[in-house]
Amino acid sequence: MSKKSSNLAVHIGLSVFLLVTLSPLAIALSTSLKSPGDKSSPLMLFSDLSFESYRVAFEKMNFMTSFMNSLITTIGSVVIVVLLAAMAAYPLGRINSKLSKALYILFISGLVIPGQMVIIPIAQVFSTIGIPSNRFTPMIMFITCSIPFSTFLYTGFMRSVPPEIEESAYLDGANLFTRFFRIVFPLLVPATVSVVITQGIWIWNDYFYPLIFVNKQAEMSLPVTMLNFLGDKENPAQWSVLFAACILCAIPLITLFSLLQKYFIGGISAGAVKG
Repeated sequence: MSKKSSNLAVHIGLSVFLLVTLSPLAIALSTSLKSPGDKSSPLMLFSDLSFESYRVAFEKMNFMTSFMNSLITTIGSVVIVVLLAAMAAYPLGRINSKLSKALYILFISGLVIPGQMVIIPIAQVFSTIGIPSNRFTPMIMFITCSIPFSTFLYTGFMRSVPPEIEESAYLDGANLFTRFFRIVFPLLVPATVSVVITQGIWIWNDYFYPLIFVNKQAEMSLPVTMLNFLGDKENPAQWSVLFAACILCAIPLITLFSLLQKYFIGGISAGAVKG
């Protein structure tokens, strides 16, 4: 096969892949722009251009309240994960000993068992020690489940930061915390952005833990309030409103990733190579 034919085959393959990948997104966007009572086929793309479904979704979701609940949970969890994982990765990436390697394996082993497998005993423990069921309770699970992967990512990137950059600060009398937060942590921006995006997207989209641990409707996150649009036998789902709600929930994530994507790619690459 000639080089020209090979390039043509590659372009055709990529075009087909993009078509298959983007088709569901196009269908979702097209359906969200239809009126709530529109029962036409979803394959009839952009046959209607109405924002009525967005208005209905915005009102029925109590969007601003649910948005603030998701925002508080996501930002609070991600900030704590970043601080804990970065501080844990600092000695793991700097100290080359059997103990540090054992601790590193211990953190990585946390990736093996998903939190959903042990949710029943965890819920029982929360009830026994009197942890209240509110918007902050899922943060405990989010932080616990995010630390293993975040520590793995930070440790891999930490090994790419030469320790010599801390020597002058050490000679000037800077203590451990000063060296870490003033010198090392600012150099971990790509890894930090990677953690913020990967864990932030998961926490923002997760409905399992808020569904389990939050009892009040006013404290529900966006993914949980979206479940109200699924419908049942008596009240069929309004797909246009459901897809409109999905897109409203996705807009903040798309905006965040667009702003931070260059740091995200750098952090993931460094963590994968050095880890």
